[in-house]
Amino acid sequence: MAKELKDIAYGEGLDGRLIDVYLPDGEGPWPLVIWSRGSGWLADTGRDDADVVARQLNPRGFAVAGLAIRSSAQTRFPGQLRDIEEAIRHLRTNAPSYGLDPDRIGALGESSGGWAAAMAALTVDGIRAAVAVYPPTDLLSMDEQMLPGTLQEFTLPQSQLRSTGGTPTPGSPYGHDDPESAESRLLGGPLQERPELARRASPLTYADQDAPPFLILHGKGDRIVPYRQGELFYQALAKAGADVELITLPHADHGPWNDFLTDPRVKREALTVSSREGERTGARPCDPSWDTVVDFFHRHL
Repeated sequence: MAKELKDIAYGEGLDGRLIDVYLPDGEGPWPLVIWSRGSGWLADTGRDDADVVARQLNPRGFAVAGLAIRSSAQTRFPGQLRDIEEAIRHLRTNAPSYGLDPDRIGALGESSGGWAAAMAALTVDGIRAAVAVYPPTDLLSMDEQMLPGTLQEFTLPQSQLRSTGGTPTPGSPYGHDDPESAESRLLGGPLQERPELARRASPLTYADQDAPPFLILHGKGDRIVPYRQGELFYQALAKAGADVELITLPHADHGPWNDFLTDPRVKREALTVSSREGERTGARPCDPSWDTVVDFFHRHL
């Protein structure tokens, strides 16, 4: 990485609204990939791992911007979406001073960061392609899609996790619909009591013929964001006529995200399906890697 621009404030620059930019060697202007790390919207740490992404993309001619948006403790939806819009506006407006091409911007993220990438691509002008790794896409249907036994396994309230030393205890299932869940906190109250707001916060709602190209990666063993979330998102985009590919990893859980592209044990028996111009392919074996991501962005940026 030839140059790093850290702690760039966007909007009012308050409450964690910051960007880190990593530039390749040379003059540019460079196509840009905006990265966001997931946290269940519980932290403004979206810039984390942007250096990992930059080490892969900078040598291939892409700038990387690690994007932090406010957590659910700092703002409720649609505040996070407003942050995404403001950050993209800032990057496009100031692109010449950063060495960026404002007309070639893509988005990449995992979990709630994958949600951010999807929401950016579907609702904000200027995003030409997106890669979403196990993104939540339809908040209202998550609990009904969970793998058996996982409702209380990974999503206990923090207060209960502290009281039990981090070990789940028997009791009523606790899932995404719970008033203390990450999704309920995002919306400012129980998820199922806010169905219209939940739909507005779901990328699936915006899957239409104007969607840019998407690459989705999701593990069938995901115990937090059900695999069906990625599958339904793929189906909705394909039905709308978008250019979309879904890579299914039968042996993958909810991360670690970089293992989806680097660990042979996680990637084994992966399958891909795609839809382009309304023509769908059948499932075929694949080996997802950073080259897969780079090739995707090269095609569309």
